Amino acid sequence: MGEQNPPVFGVVGLGEVGLPLALRVAESGYDVVGVDIDEERIRSLKSGESYIIDIPSSDVQATVDDGVTVTTEYERLSDATHIALCVPTPLQKSGQPDISYIVAAVDELVEVISPETTVIIESTVYPGATENLIREIVTDAGFTVGEDIYLASSPERIDPGNEQYDLEDIPKVVGGVTASCQAQTERLYEDIFQTVVSVNSATEAEMTKILENTFRNVNIALVNELVKVADNFGIDFWNVIEAAKTKPYGFMPFYPGPGLGGHCIPVDPIYLSWRARQNGIDTPLVDLADRTNREMPEYIVRRLTEVLNERGIALSESRILILGVAYKSGVPDTRKSPAIDIIDGLEKSQASITYHDPYVPRLNVNDVGPYTSVELTDDLLASVDCTLIVTNHPEIEIETIVDRSSLIFDTRNATANYDADNIYRL
Repeated sequence: MGEQNPPVFGVVGLGEVGLPLALRVAESGYDVVGVDIDEERIRSLKSGESYIIDIPSSDVQATVDDGVTVTTEYERLSDATHIALCVPTPLQKSGQPDISYIVAAVDELVEVISPETTVIIESTVYPGATENLIREIVTDAGFTVGEDIYLASSPERIDPGNEQYDLEDIPKVVGGVTASCQAQTERLYEDIFQTVVSVNSATEAEMTKILENTFRNVNIALVNELVKVADNFGIDFWNVIEAAKTKPYGFMPFYPGPGLGGHCIPVDPIYLSWRARQNGIDTPLVDLADRTNREMPEYIVRRLTEVLNERGIALSESRILILGVAYKSGVPDTRKSPAIDIIDGLEKSQASITYHDPYVPRLNVNDVGPYTSVELTDDLLASVDCTLIVTNHPEIEIETIVDRSSLIFDTRNATANYDADNIYRL
């Protein structure tokens, strides 16, 4: 008898979640078929070029050379024994979850998959989506979940720009729709990840992800509220946090900032509150935290106005340089970045705005733009009325900023090691 071919693992959606997963699965010995409807992504991958900052192009090239298939065609998943869905789940403008991408992906899948396939939802969805909505689509296609198709939730936990943890090191939460779904998914992911954490259902797995990011959202909102109080009292709130961190139990530090960005922390709590309202349950703490964090860009503009006024400068006549427009340090992602709302607020106040971000060459702001990142020079720093630090990328030399800027408004405590009269910290 000849050697058996390795099992085929399909990944639908090759963004910042799906592409790292596809590469990790390939390293584990599976044949991988990656599907994405974005033709430009597929062209880049076939050329060995990465569009994810955490993945070097050399890794993509090596994987493609090793036989990983990338395509826009769902039909190529017909031989897959396992399929992970990693498609976007954003919010609609109305604030409701937009699950259209995942519904469309499942609709495509049920037309091509074979019995005995395990389908794993990696996308973040509201609690109950896998067991109800997705299961219904699969059932309507003629499959019996737990018998001839296996369905589970294992929400992604990727932290873009975090170099401390490799994907395989992050414990993988798994919840199946049935006991057999659970067992199938556990066996699969125990081959790929170092630790598998089993929960009682797909809904528990979904709720685990929602809890993780709602926890962060609420605690960030708390410090964003308290930093305003501390500012009114004339207290350096960053020093307060450092002092509180010395308590050996019962305290976990969170830090204030200009607002929240990215896909997870600002979005996941809204999935929870929306789902809760459908069941007649209010989530006032979650809703208040969301509002508090969304109001931070407005507070930054207001405080900047006051700081400039103290120097006899009107915001409407000022030149403002914004350092960093990505939502977090070390990444090019501007989704829901607070910098966008800050720039919008400054525009409405008729301030003159430029920005520098080594990761984001162009930026559209609420249908205005595009803005283009400018070169960070000594002359530029000296010419503006205020340098506003929104995202403290590691490539930005803070010492130069402090030396050359007449005024700095630091929303990230990037200037913590400097004591100068030209620095104002959130």
